[in-house]
Amino acid sequence: MILFNNIHVKFYNLAIADNFGIEERKAPEAVGWMNSYALDNSKKFEAKLEGYLLTTKNFGNFEIISWKGDWPFARNLIIKVSRKLSTKVVESGYHQKNSFFLSLIGANKEMAKVYKKGGIIGTLILDKKSGKWIVKSEKLI
Repeated sequence: MILFNNIHVKFYNLAIADNFGIEERKAPEAVGWMNSYALDNSKKFEAKLEGYLLTTKNFGNFEIISWKGDWPFARNLIIKVSRKLSTKVVESGYHQKNSFFLSLIGANKEMAKVYKKGGIIGTLILDKKSGKWIVKSEKLI
């Protein structure tokens, strides 16, 4: 549970293909490392850069990546690359608890956690516009 705008928010995760972002300056290196790590460990995972940025005021710019593979491994890998390369990453796909139906029809807010060196440093509320993620609000933790 995280405090966001003075509201305690419980998260649950809904895996989708473009719910990760990596700090812009480290994105190509991070994607290469993640794909190598998965291959070396015989895991089903492949990531690629999507070619657009998610811009935040407090955390900087993030290159959005898409991926295929195992969701738990992907989630752990994005946090691991944050630690390994000392970079910031965004992990979205979170929705307020008890609003699963709203998330399925797209009427719910998409939430994201921002990590640096493997620890949570903030949260974002996202929206999609023309098929790309944009930040509606953000909070430092």
